Amino acid sequence: MHNVIAYVVSGTVAASVVTPVNTHTQTAGPGIAIGGGAQSIAITPDSKTVYVPNGVLNTVTPIRTATNKAGPPIPVGSEPFALVVTPNGRTVYVGNTSSASVTPIRVSTNSPLSVIPVGNVPARVVISPNGRFVYTVNATDNTVTPIRVSTNTAGSAIPVGNLPNSAAITPDGKTLYVGNRNDGSVTPIHLQTGTPGPPIPVGTSPAAILITPNGKTAYVSNQDDDTVTPINVASNAALPAIPVGHRPFDMVVTRNGRTVYVLNSGSDNVTPIRVSTNTPRTAIPVPHQPFTLALSPDGKTLYVTGGANLLTPIRISTNHPQTPVLVGTSPSAIAFAIVRHRRTKA
Repeated sequence: MHNVIAYVVSGTVAASVVTPVNTHTQTAGPGIAIGGGAQSIAITPDSKTVYVPNGVLNTVTPIRTATNKAGPPIPVGSEPFALVVTPNGRTVYVGNTSSASVTPIRVSTNSPLSVIPVGNVPARVVISPNGRFVYTVNATDNTVTPIRVSTNTAGSAIPVGNLPNSAAITPDGKTLYVGNRNDGSVTPIHLQTGTPGPPIPVGTSPAAILITPNGKTAYVSNQDDDTVTPINVASNAALPAIPVGHRPFDMVVTRNGRTVYVLNSGSDNVTPIRVSTNTPRTAIPVPHQPFTLALSPDGKTLYVTGGANLLTPIRISTNHPQTPVLVGTSPSAIAFAIVRHRRTKA
């Protein structure tokens, strides 16, 4: 028997915790103390290890899902924030926002490898579907840095727009889309050549990007004009903006690609968008000040973090919120592990 455990990051600059939540019983276990300033999370593909960067301690904490015990902190660069795990589960790449670098971590030993210099403020780190390249989005350099995974070497920086802060790669691995917050655009990068295409105008302050599973459409949440812009991937043309709630931020797409869910941090709701018609459906109310979204591994439940220290499940089949689960203070990130016979006590 396997259980799906949602690991929820919460806390303050001074002290952060990770709360395991059994998604079958919707009960939270004891919080796992880590460091401070944690706002992101990644889990290895085999679900054995959780990694959480501690922004104020310049470390990453590994957590074994078999025991829910934190291991010794792993030293990285200054103010680590974004991180990704390679598809083969061998390496974690951590973006250090204040030291213009990436620290690779060998998963088998939880030891840091040689630091890789990139651009200033690598605020996002994404990995190609085939696991061969990692890309850092360097917010104050207005660049993207490619890193070859086989050698852990950085390539030439790729210029993008003003204050890039979001990114997504098409499922075929051909195009990286980068959202440029300060000029209301998205830069498509042809990854085979590493060349940027003409910027695509979107809305004001693009905050997040996702791409549908069939690779046909990219969606961009525009935080300061309360819209989402669809982009036709084949033509790189922006389609008419879709009205959503106030200050849209995070987004997820269902496994079948039929619905995009948009978290509206300023109106305390989630807007479903029907992909076939690009039309918004009735907004789903959630607790105050939601922060991020995540879809369960089976695709049946949407989870919303934030909102009065709660994790709110929403059943996809009905779009109805379920009873919220109390977690830590100001939950900010969530990831799922599939573990064997994990009992999470309330």
